[in-house]
Amino acid sequence: MKRTLLVLFVAVTLSWSGAVLAGSHVYKLYVDGLACPFCAYGVEKNLLAVAGVEKLDIELDGGFIRVVMKTGNRLDEEAAKLAVDDSGFTLRAFEVLK
Repeated sequence: MKRTLLVLFVAVTLSWSGAVLAGSHVYKLYVDGLACPFCAYGVEKNLLAVAGVEKLDIELDGGFIRVVMKTGNRLDEEAAKLAVDDSGFTLRAFEVLK
C-alpha cells in the first residue's frame, strides 16, 4: 500500500511539474559568490520580486540559479542582472534553457 501511494505521488508530481514547465520559459543564471544558504536567500528574495517569476531552484555547488517564469512571461537579462546586483553579487552568465 505504501509503495502504491509513493508511486502515485511521484507520477502525479512529475506530470504536474511537466505541465507547468511546458508553457514556461526557463533560464539559468550563473552567479559569482553564491556560496551559502544565507547568500542564496538574498538573491532568492530579489529574483522572486521580479515580475513573472514563478519558481527558483538554487544550486549552490554549481553557483547557478534556475528561474522558471509564469506561463507567457520572459525574463529580461537586465532585470536579472539588477536583481542579482542588488543582492550584492555578480551575474556572470545568463542562459536561456527553454
